[in-house]
Amino acid sequence: MEEFLTVCPRNCYSTCSFRVFVKDGKVKRILPYGGNLATPEGPCIKGLSYLEREYSPARIVSPLRRNSKGGFDAISTEEALEITAHNLLEAREQDGPLSVLFYKGSGNSGLSNDIATDFWKLFGGATTTYGNLCWPAGLEAVRLTLGEVKHNVPWDMAEARLIIMWGKNPAETNVQEMVHIDKALKNGARLVVIDPRRTLTADKADLLIRPRPGTDAALALALARVLVERKLVDTEFIGKNVRGYDKFVESLDITPANAEEITGVPAQAIEDLAVMIGETDKVTFVAGYGLQRYTNGGQTVRSILALPVITGKIGRSGCGFNFANLQGYIYDNEKEPLSYYPDIEKDKPFRRHISMAKFAEGFLSLNSPRIRVAWIERGNPVTQLPDSPGVRNALDSVPFKVVVDQFLTDTAQMADIIFPAKGIFEQSDIVSSYWNPYVQFKPKVTDPPAGVIPESEIYYRLAEKMNLCGKEMNPIPAPGNYNFENWLAGRISTYDSITLDDLRNGPVIPSRIERIAYSDMRFPTESGRIELYSDAAARKWGVNPLPSYVSLDIRSINRLPFRLMSPNIGSRIHSQFGNLEVIKSVSKTPAWEICPADAGRLGIKTGDHIKIWNSRGEITGTARVTKRVKKGSVIFPNGIWLGEGGGVNALIDPLETDMGFGAAFHNAEVDIEKAK
Repeated sequence: MEEFLTVCPRNCYSTCSFRVFVKDGKVKRILPYGGNLATPEGPCIKGLSYLEREYSPARIVSPLRRNSKGGFDAISTEEALEITAHNLLEAREQDGPLSVLFYKGSGNSGLSNDIATDFWKLFGGATTTYGNLCWPAGLEAVRLTLGEVKHNVPWDMAEARLIIMWGKNPAETNVQEMVHIDKALKNGARLVVIDPRRTLTADKADLLIRPRPGTDAALALALARVLVERKLVDTEFIGKNVRGYDKFVESLDITPANAEEITGVPAQAIEDLAVMIGETDKVTFVAGYGLQRYTNGGQTVRSILALPVITGKIGRSGCGFNFANLQGYIYDNEKEPLSYYPDIEKDKPFRRHISMAKFAEGFLSLNSPRIRVAWIERGNPVTQLPDSPGVRNALDSVPFKVVVDQFLTDTAQMADIIFPAKGIFEQSDIVSSYWNPYVQFKPKVTDPPAGVIPESEIYYRLAEKMNLCGKEMNPIPAPGNYNFENWLAGRISTYDSITLDDLRNGPVIPSRIERIAYSDMRFPTESGRIELYSDAAARKWGVNPLPSYVSLDIRSINRLPFRLMSPNIGSRIHSQFGNLEVIKSVSKTPAWEICPADAGRLGIKTGDHIKIWNSRGEITGTARVTKRVKKGSVIFPNGIWLGEGGGVNALIDPLETDMGFGAAFHNAEVDIEKAK
């Protein structure tokens, strides 16, 4: 068998390196690669499932066209391109390029994705989306405070003496981080998990603190107050590096007793944790993405980030604030993380945008021109966007829809034309991570099925048919005899002398990477200092310039008793992988989880059929009673397809976070009763 070194390009923290073994044109085996210090133990169950994913009988391996009965017929690539080109040109001729929606998700990473943007620019632009479903409130909070979004290399966590895992569950969603946490624990470190749920990560913790969902900022500010009152802050660090500390101290009006009322966490536990933080030399704070998926999410992250700031735990080994690390995005056209929101002057071809968080509302407001063609790739918006019935209705109104995907997802089932997406092993690419510092090469190791062409070739052949070729077509590599790796080599040729041969030899850490983030004490904020007081926060987002707690209750007119949370789980990445048999064999049947106290009050037992409802609609499903869920909460994982009993986003209001144009998924309130 022939061996190759590759990398997983999915939207996951780890971005694991691994070895693949190919025989007779097929991948037969997947093994770890120890040369990547961040991911030495190899891929998780999802990565191992590529052996099924790439060769699944359910995989789409030729273009499909919707037939008169609502099903799909296989057609040739040429015919699919002809039909698509005709519809695109007709839409542009009649209503201009903005009558086409270009929707891209983040389901597959790599520089080859740049080619999509190149094509749509040549087309004359398109209507696009802004915002992001995952992390933008936290990104903006970190950037407002520290100036850049980065953290220490993952393996530095082994140097920590105390790890505060706040709203993150790496035992399922970032399994490689557990390698470094375990090293720290073996070295005598303590692990504190702050999460409304008792997660698999919490099972390894020395201390679990369970605040009410959406109240994390109140907990953080109460901790800050104790640290100040007990003089457990680093006054020298603050004096040299921090703007707005005195105003921040004056604003700390949430006592531990107040916080107990708000969060449900005992005041003494807050006092004890603050002392633990203040008296420990090396503390690493790790914040997850779920805790900022609220309308107060950005301010929540700013409040938590204030804790390592005032204790001087920034710019040192074993310390820091880990949310995301964008240092490895050295080639990315969108390495500026908040290019998510519209900037008409910066990118005029894409001058009409729809908020991802409020997609249906934004879409239905578009009249001049209306959307005639929708192109959807790397995403499954019918399953993943808030207000999924509204999203479905919006897309239903589009006369012609194209979806690029490997499987017949909820969104793909709405398409008029489906182009099969390439598999992980079927085209070379270069991939960066938002957690580890490596840039990695993903080689082509097998040929795609006969009816599958890479997306880069789809775009080129469409451009040929639409007469977009010529000198302006240079960004898009031509099909046929071209060597796509030559295009990649040219794409990376302007940075740091890293060559494609370097990347072929293994993961590369670029020279600009700070292994200990902010060790130079340079903070590219407006003031050049860490900003606890941020004029930009008030000016750009209309929030308090200081970190603050804003109750979610002020948005609720008719309160419902349960906070609905839809976390990620270890067996899938959002709506990917859950359709595979190997994943089904190790996964529980999706169920709505509630705590024993709530279940007892409602007369609900595990296995009962229940109704979950709010003003947006109702869903029925199966109950699972578990002590892992906090009273007043109900949990159902995100990404479950409708055919699997999913559809949780039908109950999610289309709300944006307080900054960054994120989606406030976890604001949702519901009620529950036994189904009749």
